[in-house]
Order: sequence, then C-alpha cells, then structure tokens
Amino acid sequence: MPIRHVALALLVVVIWGFNFVVIKLSVAALPPLLAAALRFLFAALPLVFFIKPPRVAWTLVVAYGFAFGVGLYGFLNLSMAWGMSAGLSSLALQTQAFFTMALAFFLLGERPRRVQVLGAAIAFAGIAVIGAERLADAALLPLGMTLLAALCWGAANILIKKAGRVDPLALTVWGALVVPLPLLALSLLVEGPHSVSAALLGFDWADAGLIAFLAFPATLLGMAIWSWLMARHPASVVAPFTLLVPITGLASGYLVLGETITPIEIAGAVLVIAGLLVTLLRPRATPLL
Repeated sequence: MPIRHVALALLVVVIWGFNFVVIKLSVAALPPLLAAALRFLFAALPLVFFIKPPRVAWTLVVAYGFAFGVGLYGFLNLSMAWGMSAGLSSLALQTQAFFTMALAFFLLGERPRRVQVLGAAIAFAGIAVIGAERLADAALLPLGMTLLAALCWGAANILIKKAGRVDPLALTVWGALVVPLPLLALSLLVEGPHSVSAALLGFDWADAGLIAFLAFPATLLGMAIWSWLMARHPASVVAPFTLLVPITGLASGYLVLGETITPIEIAGAVLVIAGLLVTLLRPRATPLL
C-alpha cells in the first residue's frame, strides 16, 4: 500500500475518531434517529443535483445506503443516546474490521494472509484490553446495538467492493439520498412526532454546526476516501486501519468531553497500533497507484 494511501487512511481515522464526540453532542441536542436523518440529508443535498449517479446497479446503491446510513448510524446513534460513551463506541464499532474480513471471505472469496490474521488478532487483543476497562460501565443493550452497527458497516464495505471502481463521491452522495426518509420514519415511530417537531422547530446554529460536521468531513469526505481505498486494495488490508479509530476517539473524548484514559487503555492502544503494522507487512501484490 503506497505511503500516500496510508496517509489518506490515517486522515480518515482522525476524522472518524472525532466524529464520535460530535455524534455524542448531536444525540444530546436532538432525537438520535432524527440527528442521523439530518446528517444524511445534509450530505445528499444539494450535491445530488450536481453529481451524476454512480455507474452501478441501483439495487447496490440502495443496499449501500441502508447498510451504511440506516443500519450503521441508526444503531450507533441510538446506542450513544442510551448510554455508550464516545470512547467506548469508537472502540466497539471497530469490530467491523473483523466482520468485513469474515464477509469478504464468505461472499467474495478473499482469503486473508496469515500475517493479516495475526495482525487482526493482536489488534483485537488491544481492543479487548481497552474494553475490559470500559465495559463495566456499559449496559448490554447499547453495546449490542453498537455491535449491530459494526456488522452493518462490514456489509457496507462488502457492497463497496462489489461496486468496484465506481466514483466514490457519487456512491456516497447517492447512497446518502436513500437514507433520510427511512430514518425519519423510524424517528417518528420510535421518538414520536412531538419530539421530532419540537427538535425541528428549535433547530439552531449550534445544531446546524454539529450536523454539518457529521455530513461533510465525517460522511462525504471520509466515506469518499474510504470507498476509493476499498476499491483499490483488498478489504483485509484497508479495514484494519479503522482499528486506530478508538485511539483518536478516546483522545477526542478525553479532550472535548472529559472522558478518562487509563494506563491500561494506553497499553491496549499500543497493541492496536502493533496489530495494524503487522497487517501491513509484505503486501501480496503491487498496489495500484
């Protein structure tokens, strides 16, 4: 994997780590499913009028929108509104790397090399170390919903691979267009019309700033880069980069929300970095430029 591709992956890691802090703030200010719906409405409009649809089957675009938008952020926003911290959410969600590897093996026939399996195991051990510190304060239902969100992210990664070398920005924007109405319907059903209408009537510049960050850097820029990388490298090479997100997520939670970081969590973060470095050893083929 070329150094510039690694640098792009690390940029996404930083954006997505801070993304959890902004999600936590957004679900405190707005009903969580409504916040997710607004995130993807901002991401789709007005760009959808200026960007041509991706050259793939519409069924794939719709499936991608449901997996990444409705599934991932529906479950994630609810889990954070119901008690998951920004740091723990950033940690638990990274099990998507292992869901991606497993789905890529069963659905695409991608066989990870032994060194990649070893690296994933080391990184997972780091996540387990951090999780041992954090899980005592987490309710089972929010944690389970975060893991469902991770499964949805893994499915979205596989759909990106199925799409091939499609325009990543077009896939992100048109996939985002699928999301707002289903999430709004779920918001009305779960959170109630009164809560939704009150949040929309009281929507202010602070709320707009939170949603704008979630829509533009975190969704459009982050997913466009991520889709571009997934189309050019095996899923088992790209997906482990997100194992670094808990580190930036924990740091952001500490700096912005005052969430604590313990020495044990630092040790776990070191294991995560070591595992990622192992997965990047000896690429089996020359990556595309």
